[in-house]
Order: sequence, then structure tokens, then C-alpha cells
Amino acid sequence: MPGQVLINLLIAALWMFLHDSWSFLSFFGGYLVGIFILFFIRRFFKKPFYIIMIARTVKLLAIFIVELISSSFLVMRQVLRPNINVKPGIFRLETDLDSDIEVTLLAMLITLTPGSVVMEITPDSRALYIHAMDIPESRDAVLRSQKVFEKAIKDVTRL
Repeated sequence: MPGQVLINLLIAALWMFLHDSWSFLSFFGGYLVGIFILFFIRRFFKKPFYIIMIARTVKLLAIFIVELISSSFLVMRQVLRPNINVKPGIFRLETDLDSDIEVTLLAMLITLTPGSVVMEITPDSRALYIHAMDIPESRDAVLRSQKVFEKAIKDVTRL
């Protein structure tokens, strides 16, 4: 993938030099031409087309932002109530991710969403122990978001 990006940047720079226009617009036009050229010669590369990887990464980021906003509202609703009625606890979450990078990314995404913290990952990386602010509400939300996160992580890491 880094080779494809470098080739695309080289095509963009060459386009800009050949048009004798040292502007961002000329470079951007060359970059688009480079994407077009790389798309048609993608079968000669061992790795998949890099724009697909970028699109999948943006999708994972968008999923995380949606989960971040929804869990933030859930935590705000709990905190702003006149009487706090939360039942914190720890639960075990099974995962079917294989590599350490995938499990670490899942743990980081779960920890970054408010209301839950990954406390420990089992040595075989098949389960995570999560502390949730409110077990009845948080456990179901974490289970739903975990499945969505897992699918998006697999899309990004396994091409």
C-alpha cells in the first residue's frame, strides 16, 4: 500500500511539472489522474487498491464517532439525573478477533467510549473483561457496538 501512495504522489508531481503550473489545483488534478491510472493497473500489485483501505478506515472512524456520541448521551443522562441509579460492574466479553493488533484496537475503541473501560485481556486474546458504569444498559450497548466494531476492524485489517 505505501508503494501505491508513493506512485500516486509521483504521478501527481509529474502531472504538475508537465503542466508547468505550480499550484495545489494542478497537483490535485494529477493526484486524481494517478488514482485513475492506479485503478487500472491494480492487478499488478500484490496488495489491494489503497483507496479501498482508506474508505474502510474512514468507515471505522465514522462508526466510532457514532458510538462515541451515543454513549456520551447515555452517560450524560445517567449523571444529570437527580438521583443516581447506576449499577456498576464487570463482565466478560468474548471476541473472535485473531491478531493482537485487532484485539488491541477493539479494546481501545471500547475504552474510548464513555461508560466502559477494558480492564484486562485474557492471555489467549479471546475475551476482554470490561468495567461498565451501568451493567443493565451498558452491557447490551457494549455487546452491540462490539459486533459492529469487530466487523469494521476485520474489514480494515484483513484484505
